[in-house]
Amino acid sequence: MVGRLTSMSARPVTLGARALTGCEHRVALDHLAVDEATGRRVELPEPAGVTRRKEAAALHRTWVRDLMADQHIDDWMDVAGTADGSRAAGTARAIAAGVGWIWNAVPPIDPDGRRGGADGLVSDGAGYLPVIVVNHRVTVPVPPDREPDIAVPPAMTSPLWSWLPVPDPTRTPRLQRRDRMRVAQLYRMLQAAGWASPAQRAGVIGLDADCIVVVDVAPLLAEHDAVFARRLAIARGDVATRPSRVGECRSCPWWSVRCGPQLTERRDVSLVVNGSQVTALRAAGVDTVDDLVARSDGPPRDWTGSFADAVTTAKAWQHGVPLVLRTRTPTVTRADVEIDVDMESFGEDGAYLWGVLRTDNTDPDDAPGYRGFVTWDPLPTADEGRNFAEFWTWLTAERRRAYETGRTFAAYCYSQSAENRWLLASADRFGAQPGVPTRAEVQAFIDSPDWVDIFAAVGANFVCPQGKGLKVVAPVAGFGWRDAEAGGEASMEWYRHAVGLDGGMPDVGQRRRLLIYNEDDVRATKVLREWITDRAAIDIPHRDDL
Repeated sequence: MVGRLTSMSARPVTLGARALTGCEHRVALDHLAVDEATGRRVELPEPAGVTRRKEAAALHRTWVRDLMADQHIDDWMDVAGTADGSRAAGTARAIAAGVGWIWNAVPPIDPDGRRGGADGLVSDGAGYLPVIVVNHRVTVPVPPDREPDIAVPPAMTSPLWSWLPVPDPTRTPRLQRRDRMRVAQLYRMLQAAGWASPAQRAGVIGLDADCIVVVDVAPLLAEHDAVFARRLAIARGDVATRPSRVGECRSCPWWSVRCGPQLTERRDVSLVVNGSQVTALRAAGVDTVDDLVARSDGPPRDWTGSFADAVTTAKAWQHGVPLVLRTRTPTVTRADVEIDVDMESFGEDGAYLWGVLRTDNTDPDDAPGYRGFVTWDPLPTADEGRNFAEFWTWLTAERRRAYETGRTFAAYCYSQSAENRWLLASADRFGAQPGVPTRAEVQAFIDSPDWVDIFAAVGANFVCPQGKGLKVVAPVAGFGWRDAEAGGEASMEWYRHAVGLDGGMPDVGQRRRLLIYNEDDVRATKVLREWITDRAAIDIPHRDDL
């Protein structure tokens, strides 16, 4: 049983850069939580989804390592392969030898307790600067016809084959906060070791691995130092923290064994509101769900969002109600010919599957039919463009045929952001291939009333105390997925095996599994839409009736 938090001030505490972003209370739990039975510090296994993301990131780092080794064969050392097995000792020897590109480097833990490894260190002639490899994109392209944005300067980049930083007007930097904190931490460690370049720069190689994005570290150091000092004090037990539900909780191993039960027992207000709303309520003395329901003074100072929705969510939590109607008569766009669409992508590499479910409501003998437009060539692949063209040609033909025969038409998805992103990206990337629409054609479809977001319809018709995800809402309408493990995280692993990304034979069983998962997603959207029209007003209480 996970018990108390115990101060560890008497022992040395070190922090890696991962502890500098995200939940502060997790830092305390990771360092201070003690098992009541053994008196030992508790260490929990990571959730499967986190493990999968780490494995994918490790594979990307290995691929980039091999790419960089080929570029710098005459001035290169990978200290992970040093004879004594110590990366720290190997790093020190490589630095002493003046090696230009050092991979898998580990600077010494600095006197303040910073620890961590750099994917690479590169010499600029005056010292070394850290390079990290991340499994997401770190720049976005600047459209050639867009005016320069003074507030967002162009990225500074260097080619992979040499350290030659220059402004790149074709890209805008998109570094995540954890990337900035990590390079600042590594630079401080290099400073403490006496190895840092006075240029105060770092490099980041992203998913595309076509350049090194150059980071000016100087503006990051003050924030890093303040965050590091506070988090180190938390890890030592010198600063108290408290649990609060945040987005990170979904993938945190502490949620089910510690924070979730504690917050539920306390009936904590963070269970029903988010972010700045929690801060505003607690500042007003509203700490529990019951306090929120009982509040008669209206929203507190600095409140953002709908206070009425927050109160309704709190009431629903009290009664164990999964959905609450906003309106007595819920509505959603319906049509004679209805096409449900769901896209499956693999990270940032592309969209390999466009699944569709066609329903003709004018012909009772025409049973709804699923079709998956799919490429099993491992992404990235030009065959993605061929597959997208086939999907788009089929969709637009169905739309045109409906209107030519005097029937109405609508295509549906659940949360347009992902589908819209890959619709537009596919047009941009594969525009030269036969059958691929222009970006303008795709945008016109997205902007038309024929493209309907059921996620938006759920938000318009319901207050959703447990979230608006399809896996949360569709079961209320009576839908269940055939695969108990169905979900975005799991599908990434299935895809790896389906196409043999790890070097094995492609797994036909995992391909079938992905198609079943995709089919269930579009069928869930159809069931939910029809339930909103036909039964939601009967099955779900109205907010005024709670």
